[in-house]
Amino acid sequence: MFEAIANSLEGVFSKLRGKGRLTESNIKDGLHEVRLALLEADVNYKVVKDFIQHVTERAVGEEVIKSIAPGQQIIKIVHDELIKLMGESDTAIPFQDSEPTTIMLVGLQGSGKTTTAGKLAKTILSKGRKPLLVAADIQRPAAIEQLKILGQQLDVPVYFESAAQPAKICKNAVAHARTNAQDVVIFDTAGRLHIDDELMLELQEIKQNLGPHQIYFVCDSMTGQDAVNSAKEFNTKLGFHGVILTKLDGDTRGGAALSIRAVTGRPIKFVGIGEKLDRLEEFHPDRMASRILGMGDVVSLVERAQQAIDMEEAQKLSRKIQNDTLSLDDFLMQLQQIKKMGPIKEILGMIPGLGNKMDGLNVDEKQLHRVEAIIRSMTTEERASPDMVNGSRRQRVANGSGTTIQDVNQLLKQFRAMKKMIKQFKGNERGLKKMGLLSKGLPFGKGMLQ
Repeated sequence: MFEAIANSLEGVFSKLRGKGRLTESNIKDGLHEVRLALLEADVNYKVVKDFIQHVTERAVGEEVIKSIAPGQQIIKIVHDELIKLMGESDTAIPFQDSEPTTIMLVGLQGSGKTTTAGKLAKTILSKGRKPLLVAADIQRPAAIEQLKILGQQLDVPVYFESAAQPAKICKNAVAHARTNAQDVVIFDTAGRLHIDDELMLELQEIKQNLGPHQIYFVCDSMTGQDAVNSAKEFNTKLGFHGVILTKLDGDTRGGAALSIRAVTGRPIKFVGIGEKLDRLEEFHPDRMASRILGMGDVVSLVERAQQAIDMEEAQKLSRKIQNDTLSLDDFLMQLQQIKKMGPIKEILGMIPGLGNKMDGLNVDEKQLHRVEAIIRSMTTEERASPDMVNGSRRQRVANGSGTTIQDVNQLLKQFRAMKKMIKQFKGNERGLKKMGLLSKGLPFGKGMLQ
């Protein structure tokens, strides 16, 4: 995400770092390029103007001109101002104790409200709550069916009525939640292709009758300024407590994420970074600023690892490292846990120094499936002792996995290299134990990154 703006800013900062010394003149020239990069990223014009003004006031001061590393100092200033621009982190959902917490999702048609309702329900489930999904969109064909399917996937109940007005449906749903001990109610409301009076009257009626505890505006981040303009109008006519940005994984520009807080004064609460129901993340401005500037996002990477890694299995793996008894089954287990963390390109983008170098890099996710197929085509004995996989066995494994002998050879070579590298890291078992994964053993071999 944000590859275009990240690459543009990296180019500007490289020029500034290359200067023998920085002056007020070349700082302003550099910030002029930063301004152009932000405008090309579809950031709101007034937001860009204010941002550059704030950065300039700090950058042309003595703290930069007399700094030992002025280029780095400017990057830090831009980083700090990006955080201010996106606002402080505000990801908490204020749950009620005495009554069901009601959350109303609003937005234009096609923004991803229904899918987001499912993702939000899954997030709330992980917090030990019992959510109820409410199909309050009676405008879009199949909206109710889509929500019912999501509910079945999550094992979350869905309340719907076939012949009632949205406000009535929502009111009845809250009564249903009280009766059935569901403590969070999520209203999936209707949208339109554009903002009109009919839509706003419908949403205002729900708000007036139910008084939802939280209203979240759901918008497609890839629409840039259109998303910001819609958010501004929704906030003016309806009012909301926070924003959920969808499709952020496909947003190379970042205009909506960088503008929406400044324009509406409302925080970005969550971001959708994929189609699966577990691909909703809390929004942290400091982490996003670091990723935009190519500094990576180690905190999010560790959090994902903690969620994906089975600690009991990690301890078993640690003992095998100690005893030098790693097998291809262990390699396969690590692969499966890495896959749980998300797309490989996304994971690599969180590593400091790689974030702004991912644009144009082709990450072949199918290679993971090929590796898995090869290992599963081996016998138990072959997985335990890969050295016994001779020429005829390799041909059998290649045939069974639908791959080539070259693919099998490559995997075995990677596995041997991984074991050799682990021996070199034997003095650092503590770090391996803590991480619970063999970061140097990832199957990113030839053919995976091109």
